[in-house]
Order: sequence, then structure tokens, then C-alpha cells
Amino acid sequence: MERHSPQVETGPQADGQDRTQTAAGQGGRRPDWPLIGWFGASSMLLMPQAAAPVAFGLLSLSLTGAAQGGAAMMMVMTVAQILCAVPITRATAHLSPVRVIRWLILARTLAFAGVTALALTGAPFLWLILLAVPAGAVNGAAYGYLRALLGSLVPETRFPRALGIASTLNELTFVTGPVAASALGAIDPVWAVLALTLAGALPALLVPNVEVETPEMPEGGARLLTGRVQLWLACAAAGGATVAALEVGAVALALRFEQAPTMAVLFTVPLCAASVCGGLWVSFRNRMARHPVVVAQLCVMAAGIGLVAAGLSLPLTILGAMLVGAVLPPLGTTYMLVVDRLVPRHRRAEAFAMIRTANAIGVIFASGLLALTSLPLALLAVAVVMAAMAALVAVNPRAMGDAV
Repeated sequence: MERHSPQVETGPQADGQDRTQTAAGQGGRRPDWPLIGWFGASSMLLMPQAAAPVAFGLLSLSLTGAAQGGAAMMMVMTVAQILCAVPITRATAHLSPVRVIRWLILARTLAFAGVTALALTGAPFLWLILLAVPAGAVNGAAYGYLRALLGSLVPETRFPRALGIASTLNELTFVTGPVAASALGAIDPVWAVLALTLAGALPALLVPNVEVETPEMPEGGARLLTGRVQLWLACAAAGGATVAALEVGAVALALRFEQAPTMAVLFTVPLCAASVCGGLWVSFRNRMARHPVVVAQLCVMAAGIGLVAAGLSLPLTILGAMLVGAVLPPLGTTYMLVVDRLVPRHRRAEAFAMIRTANAIGVIFASGLLALTSLPLALLAVAVVMAAMAALVAVNPRAMGDAV
């Protein structure tokens, strides 16, 4: 699909694409099952990453007596994703995206099933950590291909709405995943890992069977990491670091205000609730934000994490978390839409995988700061990085680019 200028398609095909997921019989409209399947695959793809920190922590605690093994598994998964996302996407660029997604999900499911089996047999925990490598290696590439597949399901004019709905569902996944893992882990941690395995396999069944024309791959290819693409990848990394600083540092924030550790939900729940509202707003508005609006949203995120870093009071800190959450889906949608414009068609899956990788790098950056420095210093550093990204985008009015 060409991206030179947004155009609304006409005719039966466009009419079918513009149908929303309404109940059959309302005005003759029928559910858009391929798009519904894509939404389900998109949200379930992230379920292992949402539930794994709790599930692996409980599993490590039951097998070794300490929760550090779960953190090690998550670190290995994240590093594997960063290292393997782009190579896997490049190596499979000539294949059918739907087939690649299913093979990647199968590989991840087998890895998680291996973790479950080893846990049942009481194998050394090191083997479980090693199996986290293939489980994490495919995440970035699968995400990139699934996002690229959206272009075959909806016209360009509906991208913001579709991405807004996906963002809302993803936030719900990150809310329900840990809760479900905790509930099942209280019975038996192996049950939590097994549920994670089964839920993580669902995208292979939900991804729609759509014919996707494999784009031509010219000799040498166009450059992917242009200056503008790098800028938006840096913004994605800064956003990932901001959210991670709040989520990973939530317990420390609760202790800062003399609350019980369990009161970490005072920060994570408002963050997620505001993010859900932000996703709904993107879906309702259904248009790409202009450059001044994007700059304002980046400034709001920087101000939000700045409020959290300042630690002036508990209400202001919660407000800061809500500010970050509110602009998270709009900014994430902008990164996707802008990168979609800036890169050649045959390299879009790779570019979307890079966005996911950049986000993971931000998570590692914030987690490392929280582990190696104090909470105030880590939050301040993340706030400075976020403010710097807002300034860089502000002084680059052409950063959003024209269609390739």
C-alpha cells in the first residue's frame, strides 16, 4: 500500500474494511473478524511479557528459595529480544508475514512449555534461564510483523483508531496478566507458567489469514536508520524508560511516602487507567497528531516523570504517573505512524521491531539506574532524558517527515 498521501478507498473492498466491530444485524453491518482477530493477537502477544515477571519470580522462589532467578529470566528474555529482533526480521523478510508470525509464536510456545516441563521435573534453574533465550528472541520480530500486517486489514485513514484500540487492549493485558499470574501462582507457580504458555500461543490461532503481497526488495535497499527514524526510536526508548521507572520503582515510591510496599498500586493503577483513557481518546479522534501536539505530549510526559522525581507529595506523584499514562498511547501511535511514513515498505516490519527493541532498551536503562543508584537520582535522570527528547523534537519541525 502506497503511503504518499492518505486516501480513502472506495468500492466494496474499502466498504468492507471500514466496517466496525458491531454486532451483526445493526444496520446490516457485520463484525470485521480479521481485524478482531488482529486485535486479539496483538494483545495476547504481550501476555507472556506482562505475566512473566510475577510468574517467573514465584517459580524461582518455589524452586530456589529466592526470587532473583525470575529477574534473571526476564533480563535474559529482554536482552535476547534486543539482540535478535532485527536479524530475525531481516532473515525472514522474503517469507509470508502470517506464516512467520505463526512460526515465531510456535518457537516461543515450545520454549515456555520447556520451562514448564523442567519446573515439574525439578531441573536445575539454570536450564530454565537458558530456555528464556528463545522465548524472548522472537518477541521483537513477531511484534514487527504483526504491526506490519495491519496495513493489509485497514486503510491508512483508520490506522490511528486501530492503534488506539490495540493500545487500550495492551494496557488491559498488562493489568490482568500479573493479577492472573499471582492468583494461579498462589496455587502453584507451575500453573502460572502453564497459563502464560497457553495464552502466549493464542496469537498463532488469532492472527488473520490474509494475503499479503511480499514487497519487492531492491538491490542494496534504502537506508533504514535515517536521522529522523533514529530520533523517533530514541523517543520510544525514553518513553519506555519513563514507564519502567514508574513500574519498577513503584514499591520504592510507596516506601518513600511511608506506605506499605503493597501500596505500589497507588502509582501503577493510575498509570494504567490513564493509559487506557489515552488509548480510547486516540481511537475516538482517529487522526495523526501534528508536530506541535506531539511536542506538547512529550512535554507532558517529561513533566509527569518530573513530578514523580520531585516527590513533593503523594497526590502530586500520583498525578505525575497519570500524566505519563495519559500521553503514552498517543505518543506510541505517533511513533508507529511516523516510522510507517519514513521507511520503505519492504522494511516496515524491521522498523516496527526496532521500535519494540528501543522500548526494551529504555526498560533496561531505567531498571539499571534503579538498581545501581538511588530512586531520586534514577527518576531525575529519566526525567532529564525525556525532557531532552521533547526539546529535540521541538527544534526539528520536519521530524515527522513526508510519506516515503
